[in-house]
Amino acid sequence: MTRPLDGITVVSLEHAIAAPFCTRQLADLGARVIKVERPGAGDFARGYDTRVKGLSSHFVWTNRSKESLTLDLKQPKALAVLMQLLAKADVLVQNLAPGAAARMGLAFEALHALHTKLIVCDISGYGDDGPYRDKKAYDLLIQSEAGFLTVTGTPETPSKAGNSVADIAAGMYAYSSVLSALLLRGKTGLGSHIDVSMLEALAEWMGYPMYYAFDGAAPPPRTGASHSSIYPYGPFETGDGGSVMLGLQNEREWRMFCDVVLEDSALAIDPRFASNACRNDNRSELSARIGACFKTLTAPELVTRLDRAKIANARVNDMAGLWAHPQLKARDRWQEVGSPAGDIPALLPPGRNKAFDYRMDPVPAVGEHTDAILHELGLEAAAIRQLRIDGAI
Repeated sequence: MTRPLDGITVVSLEHAIAAPFCTRQLADLGARVIKVERPGAGDFARGYDTRVKGLSSHFVWTNRSKESLTLDLKQPKALAVLMQLLAKADVLVQNLAPGAAARMGLAFEALHALHTKLIVCDISGYGDDGPYRDKKAYDLLIQSEAGFLTVTGTPETPSKAGNSVADIAAGMYAYSSVLSALLLRGKTGLGSHIDVSMLEALAEWMGYPMYYAFDGAAPPPRTGASHSSIYPYGPFETGDGGSVMLGLQNEREWRMFCDVVLEDSALAIDPRFASNACRNDNRSELSARIGACFKTLTAPELVTRLDRAKIANARVNDMAGLWAHPQLKARDRWQEVGSPAGDIPALLPPGRNKAFDYRMDPVPAVGEHTDAILHELGLEAAAIRQLRIDGAI
């Protein structure tokens, strides 16, 4: 079946998570992604850990379905190879250190003069101008700058997200921006420049707490796994030592919660708890009432009552629970993909489309496709050998 990005070639000067996550999703849709890596070690994310049959968990997640080309871009011969690739490419994605791409002649203006249809997507911590332009940026630093740490965690301890949320946000906006640039090129015939800032990406995701603190108001409090402004909403312990996550969204659900789950209809009209604002203001008192009921129930018994009352609820899964999640299994969301360490399970991208199948090709070894790509560019075997002797590839 034809995929949406079949025939599109993406060249990526990428490392870590933000750019690789963007380009892997382009590959999922059929794009040919040529990942340029340093000779030898490659993308430093390959060395983050060895949790997947000796491979890095981060790298396995964000790099399937790509071709790996090793180039030492400090060498003119290697840079010349890259320029040959870009002459045939549709998209360049890069998240090198601030200013590094421009110093190599890879700024959009220079490339656009040569290749008017080329789309250039630059991903950085803070964007290509402004006083923070040249600051290094890592995921945790951006979580801090964006205020994410101040609204996440417990009242006593600010906490970072358990995954690379700033990188993921930037990668998602880069991905959608490249798709929109391809659509725009279809109308204008011209490539465009995309400037994705990790800070701006995560700041967008901070919209609710920012508006909650509008005009100098107090920000939402840190409440652990509970909701900062809706109650009851969060994890609750049961009498068998279990934990059930539940959430109420409106007054109808509050009445059903009291009637069916707590079996205390009078509580629904108690003035202290008659609205969400009141329940939020009187959390400790309501928590005691809920806890007294829940300690008499097992987790399965509580879930049965919540389902009967049509109250949203969920298991508090760990990673083993997510790997074995029955809903993912029932919907056939897992496939096997190849890797340098053998086949590994991979989750299909979100968004099932009946018109095509996502591309689910292997995770590449460092430089696995170098010779094939160079042959494609017209280099003879002797020239490739010399590049390797020179350390350019």
